[in-house]
Amino acid sequence: MHRLAALLVALMLAMPPASAAERVSVPAGPGLSLDTRLFRPSGPGPHPAVILLHGCGGRDDRRGEMTARDADWARRLAGAGFIVAAPESFGSRGLGQQCTVRERTVTPGRERRSDALAVREWLAAQPGVRAEAIALMGFSHGGSTVLHAADLPGFAAFVAFYPGCRPLLGKSGWAPAAPMLLLIGAADDWTPAAPCGALAAAHLAITYRAYPGAHHGFDAPNSPVRAREGVAFSANGTGRVHVGTNEAARADALVRVPAFIAGVLPR
Repeated sequence: MHRLAALLVALMLAMPPASAAERVSVPAGPGLSLDTRLFRPSGPGPHPAVILLHGCGGRDDRRGEMTARDADWARRLAGAGFIVAAPESFGSRGLGQQCTVRERTVTPGRERRSDALAVREWLAAQPGVRAEAIALMGFSHGGSTVLHAADLPGFAAFVAFYPGCRPLLGKSGWAPAAPMLLLIGAADDWTPAAPCGALAAAHLAITYRAYPGAHHGFDAPNSPVRAREGVAFSANGTGRVHVGTNEAARADALVRVPAFIAGVLPR
């Protein structure tokens, strides 16, 4: 691990101070603005940036605050020197959670892929942002969006947490345009690991890690593993899945993600 990566890891592991995010509107097409939370690191910059894509539950909880997982990652990444932009793809379109919805109108390969590109273009035009050093990172539905956006130019790195990999297997012409880190729980019964392992095996640009015994959402802070019922898509088709923290996997991800991004960003 080179010096910059080691520094970013140390900063990530330090508990960052609570900081308020700016609320900005990012234009994303005719009649659409994405409600986006923007976290800024200290110092004048220019800074690298990470676009953070929420899962099927949306970015915010019932109180209107960012979910614990998304907020934790945003604050840690900002503390490590990244500008973090977290757009809300569902609420910006007047939609609620999509985890239990089978007929979805906002999909990773269409609307959310477009959202990712719109936020990247907006960030690249902002003062204090290193336009050549913007990474795309997402969880579950957002992780699937990372996969579907990975063939787009202009991103320096991709990080996908527990995405649905099956739709990309064998897709003609698909290949990551930049290095990708793909992290998933080996025990994930919502988005199973096996298709992701096969996808990684077919593409040298993908660095893959499946965590033994870990379930969906393994990186969430302080979220005991529990069963969840009624999800629209599950590995066994029953709608019953398991979600929750795996401390060993979470600890590894907190080190692995900043080291990976730092290692592939242009100097």
